[in-house]
Amino acid sequence: MIELRPYRELGGAQHGWLDTRHHFSFADYYDAKRMHWGHLRVWNDDTIAAHSGFPTHPHRDMEIITYVRKGAITHQDNLGNRGRTEAGDVQVMSAGTGIAHSEFNEEDQATQIFQIWIMPNERGLPPTWGTKPFPKGERSGAFVTLASGLPGDSEALPIRADARLVAATLKAGQSANYPITAGRKVYLVAASGQIDVNGVVAAAGDSVAISNERLLLVSALEDSEIVLVDVA
Repeated sequence: MIELRPYRELGGAQHGWLDTRHHFSFADYYDAKRMHWGHLRVWNDDTIAAHSGFPTHPHRDMEIITYVRKGAITHQDNLGNRGRTEAGDVQVMSAGTGIAHSEFNEEDQATQIFQIWIMPNERGLPPTWGTKPFPKGERSGAFVTLASGLPGDSEALPIRADARLVAATLKAGQSANYPITAGRKVYLVAASGQIDVNGVVAAAGDSVAISNERLLLVSALEDSEIVLVDVA
């Protein structure tokens, strides 16, 4: 099953400094049919104005991945971590027993991010944070694993979840395959461009919810950037 979820149908809010769209029920947006996709609980599409951001706030027992699409985001937390993550790269926070953090756009331009929350395999573990740059060329024409809690993904940022985050950049006319293990679900978003996913066309901002499929063929109708989460 492949279900297209157009960007225009997403929930969301405009806060002045933050323009946000919610793929699943979040904050004041509620849709009983869109509470989660497997263990994927949150996928927010955020545009953060220059020199603004999320002030310090707490989380616990959630795996939180930030994929930066444009600009950069600067993280700071009560564990003493501080880091800047640029477009195309990712940061991962395992909230565990509790962590308080801020996420600010310290740049002179707007920053665009995907904020992705995945339910952890275990609760009550110590909180951690990490970021890692990924050479952009490695994602040209193929999917590359950026964060994962699955066996065999030792080069990716570790998460405490039965899940994997992958991304690809495709030139118009290029295609990339992604195999799906039986019983798993995939949630895919076109970060830019226009793509065909097993015959379903998605434009920039659109998402595709996938279940009971064993292989995805993603073809770029325009130069495109694709982000995908594979979950139980």
